Amino acid sequence: MAASVRPIPVLFEDEHLLIVDKPAGLLTVAPPKGERSGEPTLKDRLREQGYPVFPVHRLDRETSGLCVFAKSTEIRDQLMAIWKDVVQEKRYLAIAQGHLRPPDGSIRVPIQDLGAHAQVSPRGQAAHTDYRTVKLVGACALLELQLHTGRHNQARIHLAHIRHPLVGERKYAFGRDAIAKHRRCALHASKLRLTLPWRDAPLEVEAPLALDLSQLVAKLEAGGAPRPLPPTAPRRGPPKK
Repeated sequence: MAASVRPIPVLFEDEHLLIVDKPAGLLTVAPPKGERSGEPTLKDRLREQGYPVFPVHRLDRETSGLCVFAKSTEIRDQLMAIWKDVVQEKRYLAIAQGHLRPPDGSIRVPIQDLGAHAQVSPRGQAAHTDYRTVKLVGACALLELQLHTGRHNQARIHLAHIRHPLVGERKYAFGRDAIAKHRRCALHASKLRLTLPWRDAPLEVEAPLALDLSQLVAKLEAGGAPRPLPPTAPRRGPPKK
């Protein structure tokens, strides 16, 4: 690996698992054939660091934070088969446009996976996200999200649905309407609590907020986004047809 490339931080390792702090802008694994092939992935970078590992789950390209890899295909397959039971807690830090009202709450609307993207739809699967306002940062809000389900782009879709999309959101919201901008979606996988078959006690791992998002918070607190959105209460169900 080139000396100029910063190593991927390893936050936990045992004989079966590797949990790393994924940087934004990096695919977890290679996309399907014919889709932007050839670029290095998180899996490639870890192999270059001496870790021949296999992904147990994935993060979006733009999302930073905790990502779990197995050291063998046997452990990967075992964990993927029981992943819903293994994950006891999954939290994210996010920077959302505007101030949420109420500041803490739940979003329960179904999400339909359409492959390359997803959408809120009554034909989708149940999806549940809890949010808590950690602090207001200018006209935006730093949130802690707890995902009780693992739908495609769940955090991004749910926040866009309640009209408080992530700063940097371009897939599920119009950038021209943003009160603050960033080069990527302001979403960071910050905490995992796992119950693993080979451990007597749950494993908790945390990843500090990515540097670019910490800098964004500081910029917003210093007055980088002066136009507040009007507070809008979350919609509690799927949109009417």
